[in-house]
Amino acid sequence: MPGGRRPEEREAARREREARRAARDAGKGDGRAAKPDGRSGHATRQAPPADGNGHTKKADGGAAKADGRVDRSARRAQKQQERAATRAGREAAKEERRAAREAFKAREDARKAQEKARKEEAAPDRPARGRGRPGKAAGPAAATGAESWRERARRLTGGRDGSAPRESRRPRREAWRRSPPANARVAGRRRLAVGLAVVGTLLGLVALWFLFSLFQPLAGDGRGEGRVSVRVPAGAGVGAIAEVLEERGVVGSAFFFQTRTRLAGRSGDLKPGLYTLGEGMSIGAALDALAKGPAPDVLNVTVPEGRSRREVARTLPNQLPGDYVSATRRSSRLNPSRYGAPRGSSLEGFLFPSTYEIKRGRAVKVLVDEQLAAFRKQFARVDLGPSRRANLSPYEVLTIASMIEREAQQPRERALVASVIYNRLRDGIPLGIDATIRYVTNNWDRPLKQSQLQVQSLYNTRTNRGLPPGPIGSPGIDAIRAAARPARSGYLFYVVKPGTCGEHAFSQTNAEFEADVARYNRERERRGGKSPTKC
Repeated sequence: MPGGRRPEEREAARREREARRAARDAGKGDGRAAKPDGRSGHATRQAPPADGNGHTKKADGGAAKADGRVDRSARRAQKQQERAATRAGREAAKEERRAAREAFKAREDARKAQEKARKEEAAPDRPARGRGRPGKAAGPAAATGAESWRERARRLTGGRDGSAPRESRRPRREAWRRSPPANARVAGRRRLAVGLAVVGTLLGLVALWFLFSLFQPLAGDGRGEGRVSVRVPAGAGVGAIAEVLEERGVVGSAFFFQTRTRLAGRSGDLKPGLYTLGEGMSIGAALDALAKGPAPDVLNVTVPEGRSRREVARTLPNQLPGDYVSATRRSSRLNPSRYGAPRGSSLEGFLFPSTYEIKRGRAVKVLVDEQLAAFRKQFARVDLGPSRRANLSPYEVLTIASMIEREAQQPRERALVASVIYNRLRDGIPLGIDATIRYVTNNWDRPLKQSQLQVQSLYNTRTNRGLPPGPIGSPGIDAIRAAARPARSGYLFYVVKPGTCGEHAFSQTNAEFEADVARYNRERERRGGKSPTKC
């Protein structure tokens, strides 16, 4: 009970006091039996009678023996008293320990009963947690639960008012932390609901991204930017067409194009032919263009990489009226001097090679304007940092690119050919590129004659150091990038490897170069003067 000891404790103390009192009484009784005169622990004996002269009579031997027996009896009695007191103390200690165990067990039972009563009280009605707090009145259910708890506590502890001992009281907040089964189920359901919500949100975001990528609602008209020539082969499936469109940059994903086409049921609507499409078109716009087919009144004009103005003029269709060479001397759409070209330079090198869609009957100037617009767009994306550090102007980069386009037939060799040109310019060695001689002599197909190799022209890079006056053709974007950022190498020479299709053998010394040239000439002689390449 609060403020005092419990009945079990009082009972144990009472028994302990009685045991101690009994032990003391037993000790006192034995002492009185051993002390008949009440003053000494030994029995008194009378003095022997005295004679008339004041001398005591001599004690006989029997009296002395009796006196010794009395002393031994007293000692035995004293030992018995000590043993009895020890046994009584042991019994009292044992009884005290037993009473303490019973009291501890009673307190534990009371604490468990109190916790059980609190759980039963809180389980059916959660708001009953507020019972007994200042300013909050408990409802009827809480009152009934409280009464039931008091009755159980009174029956188990034997208290008068059913209150729990101080040791068994716990804050209600700690009781809720023990997570009763009902609360654990609620918490588990909440965690499950949160997890499902997170998974559902992620799945929703993935589905939303998939739908946006598939239908592209924010693509606008979907026509894209720039013009790209795409040829759809006859008999090609949806997958092959999708890969071609992705490779040419028409659509961003072949997978989504193929999925959209199959979902729309338009796999059989795609028509073969040569198309001029926009870069970055929407899937819907690309589908519509391929389903419509190539325009019948449109000419697709293809200008290959590296070709000079005179070469392109010979390949243009007759449906484009006008002189291409005259139209490419100058134009208001582009000023070569802004790129570092000398005044009066033609548009050689600025006519970007690609496939263009021109309506039938339009003048050749329309083609030239589209080429110049494509060049400005593509050249603006090139990083000219390394070429600037080499003190080269954009026009000189374009000149180097035109030579690379003619010399390197393997894409991986473009940067190596550029490094050879840079190294020779640095060391003051003539470039020795025959493509420049072919440009000035307009001989692109036949073997060069000795007189042509000795032609007096600034484009003859065998006899003149440095770069030629200008580009020898219009290079593609890959050659321009290689000219602006060459590979790092120590190569100064290269020659075609026999038995390959335009692959070169690069060398750093003249001895290595002469050995490569000798091997090329031997293979050429073995073939009767024909080129030893396999193309």
